[in-house]
Amino acid sequence: MNHDQARYSREAEAIHEPLLSEKSESTVDVDESSPLPSDLTREELTLPSPSEPEVTRHYTRLSQMNWSIDSGPYPLGSCTMKYNPKFIEDVAADPNGAVHPDRSPRSIQGTLELQYRLQRFLAEIGGMDAVTLQPPAGAAGEFTGILIAKAYHDHHGNDRSEVIIPASAHGTNFATAAMAGYDVVELPANENGRVDVEALEAAVSDDTAALMLTNPNTVGLFERDISEIADIVHDAGGLLYYDGANLNALLGRARPGDMGFDVMHYNVHKTFATPHGGGGPGAGPVGVTEELSAFLPAPCVREVNGGDIGYEPFEPERSIGKVHGFTGNWLVLIKTYAYIARLGDEGLADASAKAVLNANYLAERIDLDVPYGPFHHEFAATSGDRDAADVAKRMLDFGVHPPTTKWPQMVPEAMLTEPTEIENRSSLDDLADAFNAAYGDTDEALESAPNRTTAKRIDQAAAARNPRLSWQALDDEKTE
Repeated sequence: MNHDQARYSREAEAIHEPLLSEKSESTVDVDESSPLPSDLTREELTLPSPSEPEVTRHYTRLSQMNWSIDSGPYPLGSCTMKYNPKFIEDVAADPNGAVHPDRSPRSIQGTLELQYRLQRFLAEIGGMDAVTLQPPAGAAGEFTGILIAKAYHDHHGNDRSEVIIPASAHGTNFATAAMAGYDVVELPANENGRVDVEALEAAVSDDTAALMLTNPNTVGLFERDISEIADIVHDAGGLLYYDGANLNALLGRARPGDMGFDVMHYNVHKTFATPHGGGGPGAGPVGVTEELSAFLPAPCVREVNGGDIGYEPFEPERSIGKVHGFTGNWLVLIKTYAYIARLGDEGLADASAKAVLNANYLAERIDLDVPYGPFHHEFAATSGDRDAADVAKRMLDFGVHPPTTKWPQMVPEAMLTEPTEIENRSSLDDLADAFNAAYGDTDEALESAPNRTTAKRIDQAAAARNPRLSWQALDDEKTE
């Protein structure tokens, strides 16, 4: 083996990180005096037995194999991956925030006051009249919002069976409407990538419960006909639902409530820098106009005039009930409040301005064709006759995380990209260089990529349908 072969061999070995049980094991005897039934005990147990340096290096290597927003740009289109400022982690870690949620209102006045203030912050940002903090994630907030719309129609005796959803909408929109018991009416886009108003006029009817929409839409375009769209839906007796996925483009500049939306959810991880991904915990507050406020899930928090307490939880008059324990995921909500309070009105407006600027700058810097435009916070490029997934996997070899691919389908071989406001010009240039290098590479390089990552190309469909959820499953597979 020559010098280069030896070096690459060591690199390959360093990339592969064995399980701790593969490094070293020891067998220990189990205490036979256990009070557990005999069929739940064992005579001996084999456990990993690494030294402290081995454990430290093991988990450090694993962390280095992961890509995160702390590692570099994470330009997932329509799934805003903001950097989480460390100060919000410090605020949430304050021991004074460790309040048991089942304590009496009198003993948690600080907690309730913060929740009340956050409700007002979010209501003001969204142009809503009332907010619930209870839903534990964006999708849960979306489902809650549609349940509120359903309760509103049921209360008024409106027999509504359909929800209209644009073809470019998030997949959760279709799932949410179906889970709530509605039939989905898919709405096509016009030649400019926006809602086809004529198609909407033809789609609405006495069966229309709501139109679910995000603005700007999934390809970063502002729905310029939003006032007309709102009038069409409202004239048919329906409600206008705002998917908060793209609210980051509007912060401090435009409000869904002012556009005619009746109900919305906030993805605090996408808009206010709380952690995103990993299965939670999350938070997906929901805002509504005054006429829907009575249907919010319980409890909400209100200010008390007089008496010996200033704030109390309460149940709205026609509440749809609880959708999560207590008043929501408290520590995530602390982070949301801290982010909004630190930035203030000017900071939030500055964030949205830079998000829009960065998206348009990056769209101009890449060699791929970018239909539509000008954009807000994101854009959908097309890789044309090259497979978008191949280009994305090759981008991994250039040290950046690729964008969302193959969606929305209104752009062929789509590469949906959102750099957010956090990246500087140098970072955007690096990302553009990776786009261009991967897109201009050979077919052979694209088809074999990625080559410089811990995990190589996998069967994504098989991995999604047959996930290995534990190392035991992988170990069992090896022994079969």
